Amino acid sequence: MTKKSFSWSDECEPHKLRTKEIIQKHPGIRNFIGRNRFTFIIILFCVGLQTMLAFWLKDVAWYWMLLAAYCVGAFIDHTLFVCVHECSHNLIFKNRALNTVASLIANLPLVFASSISFKKYHLKHHAFQGIVNLDADMPGEWEAKLVGNSTIGKGLWLLFYPVVQATRLARMSKEIKAIDGLTIVNWLVQIVYVAAVIYFWGWMAILYQLLSFFFSVGLHPLGARWVQEHFLTHGEQETKSYYGPLNVVNLNVGFHNEHHDFPSVPWNHLPKLHQEAPEYYETLGSHKSYTVLLLKFLFDPGLSVYSRMARDKRGKTK
Repeated sequence: MTKKSFSWSDECEPHKLRTKEIIQKHPGIRNFIGRNRFTFIIILFCVGLQTMLAFWLKDVAWYWMLLAAYCVGAFIDHTLFVCVHECSHNLIFKNRALNTVASLIANLPLVFASSISFKKYHLKHHAFQGIVNLDADMPGEWEAKLVGNSTIGKGLWLLFYPVVQATRLARMSKEIKAIDGLTIVNWLVQIVYVAAVIYFWGWMAILYQLLSFFFSVGLHPLGARWVQEHFLTHGEQETKSYYGPLNVVNLNVGFHNEHHDFPSVPWNHLPKLHQEAPEYYETLGSHKSYTVLLLKFLFDPGLSVYSRMARDKRGKTK
């Protein structure tokens, strides 16, 4: 059935009360709350690898560069994006400033300055899931209507997803200050990095990094993550997890119900959390293949940008 509007819920954000219930039944989950400093080593490795790949690919034919960006660079960048996400929840270091520094480093090969802004908008997503003016992950009405249900429309939506997401930020201007000191620092660091790559290695090197970034969050099996997390692919269930092989290289990013229930648990403990409370997670709808989900999203007219749950209640309800 083709959707022409969002689904609406009269309830508040669905994870807060659920978290309280789970922790009461499984108090051992508190042992998983903490930080994982090893994530910083992963950041350094991925930044170094992606930077060296830009150097190695600066003189190759464009089609080899394109293939490398799609098949290798996209996965490295997605892992870095997950690391930025860990930084936003202060899950690497106890010191918040060090988490900010780590996020700035992880941002380097992603070309655009996004790590500081991501933290501000992402924390709102956790607190106000589905509220259009507070949740930057929630599509707007104009966006869903423009994309429609066609394969081409949905394909273009994914291809330019970073641009699409940037357009959502204006609606949150009353809640979040878009530009501040750290945002400016983020941009200055990125300008220096990008300028250095272009100056020393040329435009092909930065093009590799740019394409890697767009593929990592766009028209690629990895881009199906945006459909997996909160699109209504299993009835009215708002949040879905992914339990497929890409969790190995992308730091368990698929454990999304687990993460929303316990955002203070670092990525390496999310599978343990799942095992601690299986009755809460194994009974939920989930995905096992990003490729299958990507094809379903593109070719199923019943699944569109309208396949989201919207709400306007900010607080808890009983």
